[in-house]
Amino acid sequence: MTPDAQRPEDVNKDLGLGSRVAEQSRSRFLNRDGSFNVSRSGLPFTRTQNIYHLLLTMSWTKFFLLIVLFYFLSNLIFAFAFVLCGPTALRGPAVSTFGEQFGQAFFFSVQTLATIGYGGISPNGLAANIVVTIEALTGLLGLTLAAGLLFARFSRPSARILFSRNAVIAPYLDMKAFEFRIANERSNELIDVQVTVVLTRMETHSGKRSRKFHTLKLERNQVKFFPLHLVVVHPIDSASPLHQVTKEAFDASDAEFLVLITALDETFSQNVHSRSSYKFHEVQWGARFSDMFISSDHGEVGIDLRRIHDIESVPSTGGGP
Repeated sequence: MTPDAQRPEDVNKDLGLGSRVAEQSRSRFLNRDGSFNVSRSGLPFTRTQNIYHLLLTMSWTKFFLLIVLFYFLSNLIFAFAFVLCGPTALRGPAVSTFGEQFGQAFFFSVQTLATIGYGGISPNGLAANIVVTIEALTGLLGLTLAAGLLFARFSRPSARILFSRNAVIAPYLDMKAFEFRIANERSNELIDVQVTVVLTRMETHSGKRSRKFHTLKLERNQVKFFPLHLVVVHPIDSASPLHQVTKEAFDASDAEFLVLITALDETFSQNVHSRSSYKFHEVQWGARFSDMFISSDHGEVGIDLRRIHDIESVPSTGGGP
């Protein structure tokens, strides 16, 4: 059997990571922010990068800093170009030092790039007019690209799902259950929310220790409406891979719960998704989530999202789940 060979019943359980990755990885597969701990190499840098995708997915802070950086660098480059055209390349207030000449060229570049044109400074000669022509075209293209990127970023639907900081092994009916809480951070509505939870851990079969994946059966894996919060529950019954597993054995198995949330964004009428995971040390045993419901004087029911991480201890009954 080759290293990547798997039993037929395991083929659809490894999430596309492959058996070799599952065997060798000792860090978490999925970070709390939804990114994977997987590296890829072997292709040239230019083939692995997509500037448009990068500009759409980077944070708003980095995006605006990049726009500001591009704006100032462009003006600096064109200011140097005007200075290289000679001391008479620009008509305007008289300047005597290099600093004054460069400052005049820089602010003239700002006016040209933004198509302001106050008229106090004007180009003189063929070289300066050629630079103005190139800069005017650069300004128009830059404004168009920036506006298009802003529109694309604002119109791209995405989910802001808030996951509880920890999961718990809590009492559930006459047994126990693995549970975590989620809520929508935004004021928009998500409908037809579906939850998939996969447990991955090291197991020993026929004397060989290997990593296995188990798709967990949930109490509810789908809700039509999501106005408040949702406690995702996996009952630990006799069919659960966590049945009769102790905390010590659970921790020793390097367990991780991989979570995928998919939903329909009502605002955009498009599917959105969110990912996260809980490593074994992020699961609290013998605990349950605190109540986060609040009510108003008008009879309305709501939730306090500040309490989504709150848990409380419950009396231990001993033994495993």
